[in-house]
Amino acid sequence: MYKFNKKNSLDRCKKYRLRILELSQKVSALHIGGSFSCTEILEVIFNYFLKTKIEKECFILSKGHSSILQYVILEDKKILKTKDLNRYCKKGGMLGVHPDRGNPGINASTGSLGHGLGMSTGIAIAEKKTKNLMFVVISDGELQEGSTWEAIMLIPSLNLNNLILIVDNNNLQSLEKTSITHPHLYPIEKKFESFGWYSKKCNGHNSKEIYDLIKKRDKKKPMALIAKTTKGFPVSFMKNIPMWHYKSPTKKEYIQAKKELNK
Repeated sequence: MYKFNKKNSLDRCKKYRLRILELSQKVSALHIGGSFSCTEILEVIFNYFLKTKIEKECFILSKGHSSILQYVILEDKKILKTKDLNRYCKKGGMLGVHPDRGNPGINASTGSLGHGLGMSTGIAIAEKKTKNLMFVVISDGELQEGSTWEAIMLIPSLNLNNLILIVDNNNLQSLEKTSITHPHLYPIEKKFESFGWYSKKCNGHNSKEIYDLIKKRDKKKPMALIAKTTKGFPVSFMKNIPMWHYKSPTKKEYIQAKKELNK
Protein backbone atom coordinates (compact mmCIF):
# COMPACT_ATOMS: atom_id res chain seq x y z
CA MET A 1 0.00 0.00 0.00
CA TYR A 2 1.41 3.37 -1.06
CA LYS A 3 1.21 6.63 0.90
CA PHE A 4 -1.62 8.87 -0.27
CA ASN A 5 -0.77 11.91 -2.40
CA LYS A 6 -3.67 14.28 -3.06
CA LYS A 7 -2.10 16.09 -6.03
CA ASN A 8 -1.18 12.84 -7.77
CA SER A 9 -4.70 11.49 -7.29
CA LEU A 10 -6.32 14.65 -8.65
CA ASP A 11 -3.95 14.69 -11.63
CA ARG A 12 -4.60 11.03 -12.43
CA CYS A 13 -8.39 11.38 -12.24
CA LYS A 14 -8.23 14.37 -14.56
CA LYS A 15 -5.97 12.43 -16.95
CA TYR A 16 -8.30 9.40 -16.96
CA ARG A 17 -11.40 11.49 -17.67
CA LEU A 18 -9.71 13.46 -20.45
CA ARG A 19 -8.57 10.23 -22.12
CA ILE A 20 -12.10 8.79 -21.92
CA LEU A 21 -13.41 12.04 -23.38
CA GLU A 22 -10.90 11.77 -26.23
CA LEU A 23 -11.96 8.20 -26.97
CA SER A 24 -15.63 9.23 -26.92
CA GLN A 25 -15.04 11.12 -30.16
CA LYS A 26 -14.11 7.90 -31.97
CA VAL A 27 -17.27 5.90 -31.18
CA SER A 28 -20.97 6.65 -31.40
CA ALA A 29 -21.76 5.59 -27.85
CA LEU A 30 -20.01 4.64 -24.63
CA HIS A 31 -20.88 4.63 -20.94
CA ILE A 32 -19.19 7.90 -20.05
CA GLY A 33 -21.53 8.86 -17.17
CA GLY A 34 -20.99 5.69 -15.15
CA SER A 35 -17.27 5.73 -15.90
CA PHE A 36 -16.90 9.28 -14.61
CA SER A 37 -18.87 8.38 -11.45
CA CYS A 38 -16.38 5.69 -10.38
CA THR A 39 -13.12 7.34 -11.52
CA GLU A 40 -11.87 8.15 -8.00
CA ILE A 41 -12.80 4.66 -6.80
CA LEU A 42 -10.69 2.87 -9.41
CA GLU A 43 -7.91 5.45 -9.13
CA VAL A 44 -7.49 4.61 -5.45
CA ILE A 45 -7.65 0.84 -5.95
CA PHE A 46 -5.13 0.67 -8.78
CA ASN A 47 -2.66 3.27 -7.52
CA TYR A 48 -2.57 2.61 -3.78
CA PHE A 49 -3.57 -1.00 -3.15
CA LEU A 50 -2.85 -3.08 -6.27
CA LYS A 51 0.92 -2.77 -6.37
CA THR A 52 2.20 -5.87 -8.16
CA LYS A 53 1.19 -7.80 -11.28
CA ILE A 54 -0.27 -10.58 -9.12
CA GLU A 55 -2.29 -8.13 -7.05
CA LYS A 56 -3.65 -6.50 -10.22
CA GLU A 57 -5.31 -9.84 -10.91
CA CYS A 58 -7.29 -9.36 -7.69
CA PHE A 59 -9.81 -6.95 -9.17
CA ILE A 60 -13.16 -7.34 -10.92
CA LEU A 61 -15.19 -4.49 -12.36
CA SER A 62 -18.62 -6.04 -12.02
CA LYS A 63 -20.29 -2.93 -13.46
CA GLY A 64 -18.70 -3.84 -16.78
CA HIS A 65 -20.33 -0.99 -18.68
CA SER A 66 -17.63 1.26 -17.16
CA SER A 67 -14.87 -0.80 -18.79
CA ILE A 68 -13.55 2.21 -20.71
CA LEU A 69 -12.25 3.58 -17.38
CA GLN A 70 -10.48 0.31 -16.58
CA TYR A 71 -8.95 0.26 -20.06
CA VAL A 72 -7.62 3.80 -19.62
CA ILE A 73 -6.05 2.89 -16.27
CA LEU A 74 -4.52 -0.28 -17.71
CA GLU A 75 -3.07 1.82 -20.54
CA ASP A 76 -1.59 4.22 -17.98
CA LYS A 77 -0.04 1.23 -16.17
CA LYS A 78 1.49 -0.08 -19.43
CA ILE A 79 -0.58 -3.25 -19.16
CA LEU A 80 -2.73 -2.38 -22.17
CA LYS A 81 -1.16 -1.02 -25.36
CA THR A 82 -2.26 2.39 -26.63
CA LYS A 83 -2.71 1.03 -30.15
CA ASP A 84 -5.25 -1.49 -28.81
CA LEU A 85 -7.15 1.12 -26.81
CA ASN A 86 -7.30 3.39 -29.85
CA ARG A 87 -9.18 0.58 -31.62
CA TYR A 88 -11.83 0.44 -28.88
CA CYS A 89 -15.12 -0.78 -30.37
CA LYS A 90 -13.58 -0.79 -33.85
CA LYS A 91 -13.67 -3.58 -36.40
CA GLY A 92 -10.74 -5.90 -35.76
CA GLY A 93 -10.10 -4.43 -32.31
CA MET A 94 -10.05 -6.61 -29.21
CA LEU A 95 -11.76 -4.21 -26.78
CA GLY A 96 -15.53 -3.98 -26.62
CA VAL A 97 -18.03 -2.02 -24.55
CA HIS A 98 -17.85 -4.66 -21.81
CA PRO A 99 -14.63 -6.32 -20.55
CA ASP A 100 -13.64 -9.74 -21.88
CA ARG A 101 -11.54 -12.14 -19.84
CA GLY A 102 -8.26 -12.87 -21.59
CA ASN A 103 -7.58 -9.31 -22.66
CA PRO A 104 -4.63 -7.68 -20.85
CA GLY A 105 -5.52 -6.89 -17.25
CA ILE A 106 -9.08 -8.23 -17.50
CA ASN A 107 -9.84 -11.09 -15.12
CA ALA A 108 -13.55 -11.59 -15.75
CA SER A 109 -16.11 -11.03 -18.48
CA THR A 110 -18.71 -8.75 -16.93
CA GLY A 111 -21.51 -6.47 -18.04
CA SER A 112 -24.38 -8.82 -17.46
CA LEU A 113 -24.90 -7.50 -13.95
CA GLY A 114 -24.90 -9.69 -10.87
CA HIS A 115 -21.98 -12.01 -11.56
CA GLY A 116 -18.89 -10.10 -10.46
CA LEU A 117 -19.32 -10.45 -6.70
CA GLY A 118 -19.84 -14.23 -6.96
CA MET A 119 -16.69 -14.61 -9.06
CA SER A 120 -14.81 -12.39 -6.63
CA THR A 121 -15.87 -14.69 -3.80
CA GLY A 122 -14.07 -17.61 -5.43
CA ILE A 123 -10.94 -15.56 -6.07
CA ALA A 124 -10.98 -14.27 -2.49
CA ILE A 125 -11.08 -17.86 -1.20
CA ALA A 126 -7.98 -18.69 -3.25
CA GLU A 127 -6.20 -15.46 -2.29
CA LYS A 128 -6.62 -16.09 1.44
CA LYS A 129 -3.45 -18.18 1.18
CA THR A 130 -1.48 -15.32 -0.38
CA LYS A 131 -2.95 -12.64 1.91
CA ASN A 132 -3.78 -10.52 -1.17
CA LEU A 133 -6.82 -8.28 -1.02
CA MET A 134 -9.63 -8.92 -3.51
CA PHE A 135 -11.37 -5.79 -4.81
CA VAL A 136 -14.70 -5.71 -6.64
CA VAL A 137 -16.69 -2.67 -7.79
CA ILE A 138 -20.43 -2.99 -8.41
CA SER A 139 -23.20 -0.55 -9.27
CA ASP A 140 -26.11 0.29 -7.00
CA GLY A 141 -28.48 -0.94 -9.70
CA GLU A 142 -26.69 -4.27 -9.50
CA LEU A 143 -28.03 -4.65 -5.98
CA GLN A 144 -31.32 -5.62 -7.60
CA GLU A 145 -29.78 -8.92 -8.70
CA GLY A 146 -30.51 -11.98 -6.56
CA SER A 147 -27.10 -13.49 -7.28
CA THR A 148 -25.49 -10.40 -5.74
CA TRP A 149 -27.36 -10.94 -2.47
CA GLU A 150 -26.49 -14.64 -2.43
CA ALA A 151 -22.83 -13.62 -2.45
CA ILE A 152 -23.42 -10.88 0.13
CA MET A 153 -24.85 -13.47 2.53
CA LEU A 154 -22.15 -16.06 1.81
CA ILE A 155 -19.00 -13.93 2.03
CA PRO A 156 -19.12 -13.21 5.82
CA SER A 157 -19.99 -16.87 6.46
CA LEU A 158 -16.75 -17.84 4.72
CA ASN A 159 -14.85 -15.21 6.73
CA LEU A 160 -13.49 -13.59 3.57
CA ASN A 161 -11.94 -10.64 5.38
CA ASN A 162 -9.66 -10.10 2.37
CA LEU A 163 -12.56 -9.02 0.15
CA ILE A 164 -13.32 -5.34 -0.31
CA LEU A 165 -16.53 -4.43 -2.14
CA ILE A 166 -17.19 -0.87 -3.29
CA VAL A 167 -20.67 0.11 -4.42
CA ASP A 168 -20.78 2.96 -6.94
CA ASN A 169 -23.90 4.53 -5.47
CA ASN A 170 -24.66 7.14 -8.15
CA ASN A 171 -28.41 6.54 -7.68
CA LEU A 172 -29.06 6.53 -11.41
CA GLN A 173 -29.71 3.51 -13.59
CA SER A 174 -30.11 3.70 -17.34
CA LEU A 175 -33.56 5.30 -17.12
CA GLU A 176 -34.51 5.99 -13.50
CA LYS A 177 -33.16 6.67 -10.02
CA THR A 178 -32.43 3.58 -7.91
CA SER A 179 -33.97 5.30 -4.89
CA ILE A 180 -37.26 5.58 -6.79
CA THR A 181 -37.37 2.07 -8.28
CA HIS A 182 -36.14 0.39 -5.06
CA PRO A 183 -36.62 2.80 -2.13
CA HIS A 184 -36.41 0.06 0.49
CA LEU A 185 -32.85 -0.74 -0.56
CA TYR A 186 -31.79 2.20 1.59
CA PRO A 187 -29.87 2.64 3.81
CA ILE A 188 -27.57 0.29 1.88
CA GLU A 189 -24.81 0.12 4.49
CA LYS A 190 -27.25 -1.17 7.12
CA LYS A 191 -28.21 -4.08 4.86
CA PHE A 192 -24.57 -5.14 4.65
CA GLU A 193 -24.07 -4.76 8.39
CA SER A 194 -27.04 -7.06 9.04
CA PHE A 195 -25.26 -9.81 7.10
CA GLY A 196 -22.00 -9.42 9.03
CA TRP A 197 -20.01 -7.00 6.87
CA TYR A 198 -17.93 -4.06 8.01
CA SER A 199 -19.76 -1.32 6.10
CA LYS A 200 -19.14 2.40 5.73
CA LYS A 201 -20.40 5.30 3.61
CA CYS A 202 -18.12 7.78 1.88
CA ASN A 203 -17.92 10.55 -0.68
CA GLY A 204 -17.04 8.55 -3.79
CA HIS A 205 -15.35 11.56 -5.38
CA ASN A 206 -12.95 12.08 -2.48
CA SER A 207 -9.92 9.84 -3.09
CA LYS A 208 -8.46 10.54 0.35
CA GLU A 209 -11.66 9.50 2.11
CA ILE A 210 -11.85 6.27 0.09
CA TYR A 211 -8.17 5.55 0.82
CA ASP A 212 -8.47 6.21 4.56
CA LEU A 213 -11.56 4.08 5.04
CA ILE A 214 -10.01 1.10 3.26
CA LYS A 215 -6.76 1.50 5.18
CA LYS A 216 -8.53 1.74 8.56
CA ARG A 217 -11.10 -1.00 7.91
CA ASP A 218 -11.95 -3.77 10.37
CA LYS A 219 -9.60 -6.46 9.08
CA LYS A 220 -11.61 -9.22 10.74
CA LYS A 221 -14.54 -8.78 8.33
CA PRO A 222 -15.21 -8.31 4.61
CA MET A 223 -15.66 -4.64 3.82
CA ALA A 224 -18.51 -2.95 1.92
CA LEU A 225 -17.86 0.69 1.10
CA ILE A 226 -20.93 2.57 -0.12
CA ALA A 227 -19.49 5.35 -2.25
CA LYS A 228 -21.94 8.21 -2.89
CA THR A 229 -21.20 9.45 -6.38
CA THR A 230 -22.72 11.53 -9.16
CA LYS A 231 -23.16 10.11 -12.64
CA GLY A 232 -21.22 12.23 -15.12
CA PHE A 233 -19.19 14.02 -12.42
CA PRO A 234 -17.69 16.62 -12.67
CA VAL A 235 -18.98 17.79 -16.07
CA SER A 236 -21.89 20.19 -15.45
CA PHE A 237 -24.17 19.11 -18.31
CA MET A 238 -23.60 15.39 -17.71
CA LYS A 239 -24.30 15.21 -13.98
CA ASN A 240 -27.38 13.13 -13.10
CA ILE A 241 -28.67 13.12 -16.69
CA PRO A 242 -29.84 9.60 -17.74
CA MET A 243 -28.83 9.91 -21.42
CA TRP A 244 -25.16 10.03 -20.44
CA HIS A 245 -25.45 6.40 -19.48
CA TYR A 246 -25.05 5.72 -23.22
CA LYS A 247 -24.35 8.88 -25.20
CA SER A 248 -21.07 10.12 -26.65
CA PRO A 249 -20.56 13.90 -26.61
CA THR A 250 -20.97 15.91 -29.78
CA LYS A 251 -17.98 17.99 -30.88
CA LYS A 252 -19.44 21.04 -29.14
CA GLU A 253 -20.12 19.06 -25.95
CA TYR A 254 -16.62 17.56 -26.11
CA ILE A 255 -15.04 21.03 -26.22
CA GLN A 256 -17.13 22.23 -23.28
CA ALA A 257 -16.42 19.09 -21.20
CA LYS A 258 -12.69 19.32 -21.90
CA LYS A 259 -12.71 22.97 -20.85
CA GLU A 260 -14.44 22.10 -17.57
CA LEU A 261 -12.06 19.22 -16.83
CA ASN A 262 -9.03 21.45 -17.47
CA LYS A 263 -10.12 24.14 -14.99
